[in-house]
Formats: sequence, structure tokens, C-alpha cells
Amino acid sequence: MSLRPLSFFVLSGSRDLGEAVATRLALAIASHEERDFEDGEHKSRPLQDVCGHDVFVLHNLHGDETQSGNDKLCRLLFFCGALRDAGAARVTVIAPYLCYARKDRRTKPNDPITTRYVASLFEAMQIDVMITVEVHNLAAFENAFRCRTLNIDTMPLFAAYYARHLHGLPAVAVSPDTGGAKRAEQFRQALEERTGRAVGSAYMEKFRSAGIVSGDILAGDVRDKVAIIVDDLIASGSTLLRAAKACRTAGAEKIYTAATHGLFTGGAPVLLGADEINGIAVTNVLPFRRSDIAARLTVIDASDEIAQSITAVHGGP
Repeated sequence: MSLRPLSFFVLSGSRDLGEAVATRLALAIASHEERDFEDGEHKSRPLQDVCGHDVFVLHNLHGDETQSGNDKLCRLLFFCGALRDAGAARVTVIAPYLCYARKDRRTKPNDPITTRYVASLFEAMQIDVMITVEVHNLAAFENAFRCRTLNIDTMPLFAAYYARHLHGLPAVAVSPDTGGAKRAEQFRQALEERTGRAVGSAYMEKFRSAGIVSGDILAGDVRDKVAIIVDDLIASGSTLLRAAKACRTAGAEKIYTAATHGLFTGGAPVLLGADEINGIAVTNVLPFRRSDIAARLTVIDASDEIAQSITAVHGGP
């Protein structure tokens, strides 16, 4: 165990998850100040001594009704800088939802690679460790950051949940696109381990250009099986709904979805009300303020996995 004292900060907008993690750690959340100025500028600072401390800062970087992802990113960066100036021995950022992680490669000439740019910003603030949860592209995430990185895999959580609800029916893990095939394979293996039964695999063809999604081929056998569509996030829900309709057409007995991050933007109500889908499971990594969304979901607690990652980093070198 590290001899350095541990300080755990949670910035505004991430309090619910932060409190759940702090409870798991049997640790009080460290006090800090966040202040907004009339012109839109802001400042954040720790209100307790962090000199020589092993400091962890949790903040979700998704846009919501109060702040954009840009706002949250800027506040987190400045707070990390203030921690360094105050003498923190090590700064670990926990961004369960990491903004701009979906743009991890060039698909058109002169495209930005925003995952790498965000990494450079954090490195400029001299953070030591970056922890996230079910990042969009693990290889791109690890290559973008030159500091230590840790990605928390939530597929075992979903496997544990769905293993209890198959009732002996054969199952197949479905990726809604080829890019998520590795994630779906991790889920498939975890579900097989939980159930002791073979689990199939399938994936959807998907192309995106100028915001338009195309591709209708479903590769894999789902007929008379429970199809569980696995993804890292639900934004508008159009990707999952495409896959669900394809599975229904191909004869799936039941269709469920599992996604770590429930953003629920734009057309998400269409997904939530879709007859093709029997159930939707997400984690509590992102908060749900709208009752019409929360009432349709199974929410799986991921706070223990985050707490374990803090314990592991604090206990390491």
C-alpha cells in the first residue's frame, strides 16, 4: 500500500457516481470549490491540503443540460493543474466517460484525431494516470496517452446480469458493427463462463458517411436464440435499433441490449419504445435525470469496479 495519503475529489455533475465510489472505498470525498464568474469563466481549487498526496479526481466528460463536454473538460484540466501547483505527488484522472474518444482515426482527408489531442491536453497538466470505463477504442486510447492508462471492462457485469435471465435458452452475442466485434467477443466469453454453455456470435454490417448510416447484412445465426446486442454507448440509439430489427427479421426469439454509457440523445425515445427490444441494460456510470428514460432501463452498478481501480493504482508504485 502506498505511504502517500489518498485524496478523492469529485467535480460537480458527477456527484452521484462519486458518492457511490467513495462508499465502496469507505472514504470521504475531499472538499473543493468550483466558482463561476459573470463572463462565463470559472475556477476550481482544492480546499484541503494535497501536498504529497496521491490524488484521484473523478469527473464524467459528457455533455448534459448544464454543461457541455467542452466545459467539463476545461474545468477538469484546470483543476488538475491546480492540484499540481498545490504539490500533489501524483494525479490520477477518472473519466468514466471520456469525451472525444469516438473520433480515434482518420476516415476522411485532414480529419482530426481528437482522442490524441485530448490526451495531449491532460499530459500538459502533468497527470500521471488516466482511468476510464469501457472506452470506445481501447487500442487508440492506449496509444494516444503517453502516461499510464487503465480501462475498466464492464462486459463481465453484463454477462453476470444476463446469465441470470436466459432461463436455459441459447444465446448469441451481437455486435452492432464490426468495430465492436472485440467487445462483443469479450462479452460472449464472459457469458459462456457464467452459464457453462456455448454462446454464439454475430455482427452487423455498418457504414457511416456524413452522418448517414448504411449496411444491412447480419452475419451470424440468431434464429430461435436470445440475441444480446453489446455496445459501449447509446447515443440516439439508431445503431442498436438497426441491429435489433435485423435480429428480429432473422428470427431471434428475444432481443436485449447492453451498453455501458447511456447518453440517450436525439432519437433515444424511439429506441426505448421499440417493440423489437425486450430489455435495455446500462451501467450507472452516467446519471439519468429523466424519469421516462430511467423507468425503461435496468441499471447495473459499476462503482465497485471503479473503486477497485483506485485501490489498485494507490497500492501500486
